[in-house]
Amino acid sequence: MTRGFVHSPSPTRVVFGAGTVAQAAEEVRRLGGSRVLLLARPRHGEKVAAALGDLVVARFDGARMHTPVEVTAQALDVLTSAAADCVVAVGGGSATGLAKALAARTGVPQVILPTTYSGSEVTPILGETENGQKTTRRSPDVLPETVIYDVDLTLDLPVPTTVTSSINAMAHAVEALYAPEANPVVDAIAVQAIRGITHSLPLIVADPSDVDARAELLESAWLAGSCLASVSMGLHHKLCHQLGGQFDLPHAETHTVMLPQVMAYKEKESPEALAKVAEALDVPDAAAAVFDLVTELGGPTSLRELGLPESSLDGIEPASVLHAAWAGTRPDGAPTLSALTAQVLASFDNTPDPRLKQLITDLVQHLHHFAVHNDLTEDEWLFAIDFLTRTGQISDDKRKEFVLLSDTLGVSSIVDALTNSRSPLTTPSAVLGPFYVEGPPAMEHGADISGGLDGEPLWVSTEIIDTEGKPVPGAVVDVWQANKDGFYDVQLAEVDGPVLRARFVADDEGRLTFWTTLPHEYPVPEDGPVGQMLGGTARHPYRAPHVHFMIMAPHYHTLVTQLFVKGGAYMDSDTVFGVKNGLIVDFPKAEGEPPAGREVTADGWHRLDYTFRIGR
Repeated sequence: MTRGFVHSPSPTRVVFGAGTVAQAAEEVRRLGGSRVLLLARPRHGEKVAAALGDLVVARFDGARMHTPVEVTAQALDVLTSAAADCVVAVGGGSATGLAKALAARTGVPQVILPTTYSGSEVTPILGETENGQKTTRRSPDVLPETVIYDVDLTLDLPVPTTVTSSINAMAHAVEALYAPEANPVVDAIAVQAIRGITHSLPLIVADPSDVDARAELLESAWLAGSCLASVSMGLHHKLCHQLGGQFDLPHAETHTVMLPQVMAYKEKESPEALAKVAEALDVPDAAAAVFDLVTELGGPTSLRELGLPESSLDGIEPASVLHAAWAGTRPDGAPTLSALTAQVLASFDNTPDPRLKQLITDLVQHLHHFAVHNDLTEDEWLFAIDFLTRTGQISDDKRKEFVLLSDTLGVSSIVDALTNSRSPLTTPSAVLGPFYVEGPPAMEHGADISGGLDGEPLWVSTEIIDTEGKPVPGAVVDVWQANKDGFYDVQLAEVDGPVLRARFVADDEGRLTFWTTLPHEYPVPEDGPVGQMLGGTARHPYRAPHVHFMIMAPHYHTLVTQLFVKGGAYMDSDTVFGVKNGLIVDFPKAEGEPPAGREVTADGWHRLDYTFRIGR
């Protein structure tokens, strides 16, 4: 169903970087300010005051959590007495909230310098508390004109505050995904914010001085706040504001506790939104993963930890969410196993070959992701191991089941394309397939490779040229194909020796000719594990009709390819995904006297004329 939406980007100016405190005075003057009320505690206030210089005419350091109206009244008196025409706030949500409250009452422009990661500084939302009740308003009048993000201001933020502040920001992004006003822009920004937070936060917990991680986290918090600026608040913020205002619970910690519980509750109602969160986190169960992340990073997971009696929750809905949050119950879902993956990856740290290390660690990550993302059961994994074991057991020099498995999963075609199909000037390549045999019998031009097997006669005349159109004399060409019933010689017990396969050497003009039979569609072997896989997934086993060619010449890349019969069956559903448009050619009925070398009946004969182009 088509989704309708309205999107109004925030007009807030954002200055981001390291050392950007130095631009505070310039931003105040850009807004027309000349008399600043500085809202800041001493920890960062002195640094910002020094940057503002004589623009500062008053200071206030009494900002409090949940923005009590009595504190706002005190700050308003200072603002009025000093005739300040601009507010500069330095700190977390409390300082930002106070600046917004002053702007709501006076229209004074704001410059905000965040020292935490909540992202509330870019939202047009103000929550104020009076007599134990928190009310929230949404108005462009409270949106700060400028936000200066200076990574240096966050470097000394304690780890516990970093964790809860960041999960608070993540809550903005998560809630934006299931908000009624969600749109493609908000979705993309929210997903990026969630990824950035979950990537950088563990790095900071491991090393609080990691400037790059701090920068990524600060940027992600800004993105998360921008999401909330574009949509209305939902259940998560409603509950957190109610709990915070009524019981004076710490703001970021309450958000941290509530986020996974609300996510679990919303999963039935908004599965697509929560699926986006799961994808961003690369996990099967978003709510459980966020709970595990908070636990791993040492953050609070229960309202009980925050000092709230369970009886206080009576009458607050939805009760199931509140009581799970009070108890710190882990949402249902697969465990977070990123630490185990990291341990396995670290075991390959000393691999001497860089390419081998890249391949094996990437394989481990993909396998672990597959197992976790699909919540793989032990029975399913044991079945897979048994499947691979049987694939190996049935394989030998003639029956190459692993090659067939690779082919039918499309992996062979992927690797072939990556390895061989990098130039449009050469003939397209195709998969080798499981029926190639080293050292086919050498034959002379014009020979019949069919070994007397029945089939419609086919005369093949080809030439080998390079990318400049010059012949490639002496090119060695291996040819092989199935008979009219779809079997290769290695599958036919009654055939003594190789048939329908041969090796030719191109003449001085790069040409070669031979007789064979017209290829037909055929099923790949179905009596083994691959056949079981195809049957279990309701896939047909058929290959489109084709002839295999392998062309080798000194100083040239070997070309492995197939030519497919135009108009043949299964062209659009070849079971090994080997058909390419450039390899579909005419095998027309021929006219006139056939070349020597094979008897042709009244039914006539076909011919294939083709030029192969190979490159160095």
